[in-house]
Amino acid sequence: MDQPEHSKQVEDFLKAVYSLQGQTGRVSTNALSETLMITAPSVTDMAQRLVTSGLVDYQKYRGVLLTTAGEAIALKIIRRHRLIEAYLVTELGYELHEVHSEADRLEHAVSDRFIEAIAHKLDHPTVDPHGDPIPAADGALPVRDLLPLTDLNERLGARVAQIKTNDPDMIQHILERGFKLGSHVQVIARDPFDGPITALVDDEERVVGHNVAEFIFVETDLVEADTDHHRN
Repeated sequence: MDQPEHSKQVEDFLKAVYSLQGQTGRVSTNALSETLMITAPSVTDMAQRLVTSGLVDYQKYRGVLLTTAGEAIALKIIRRHRLIEAYLVTELGYELHEVHSEADRLEHAVSDRFIEAIAHKLDHPTVDPHGDPIPAADGALPVRDLLPLTDLNERLGARVAQIKTNDPDMIQHILERGFKLGSHVQVIARDPFDGPITALVDDEERVVGHNVAEFIFVETDLVEADTDHHRN
């Protein structure tokens, strides 16, 4: 079995920077401290060490950004994590709310050969059970045009494409409301001032809070919408 090239701490650090820089650009030491649950001085120490390794660009008071080499490692770990999640659900019967913490432990321990065997077994999936895109072996990410349920126009057909949280309680709450990957959804009413959203989910009326709907991402079915428009 081939050994991991980098320590768990390094891989977790790079993965956290990748996730956060997509939202903010350069990532502050405070944000990394909160995400990784380590002290700000420990973040600074790790960042300075990874500058020497050529994996991050760190500037005092401006934060951390991955280099191309650092991003490649982060995407490799994300690929491992998401393929493991897919395997746990598809082949081992895990529930969606159980897989994130399990994959967090396994992603550092298994070999590249094991990961590619999983990919082959599952016929090279492009999304994990949350709907998160799985990087290809070369690091390429599938691109989809998704929007949160809060932004979906009323009466426009869409399908649930991503549950964008790893919080087990939130995942369970969303699933209990009927919002499973692939479910057809139409918003039929919104309460004002960020109030609850009423939607048809697979033709069943469901109500979900605005703050929960922000974690439910959908892909609109514009072809279907156009067809319905012409029928009318």
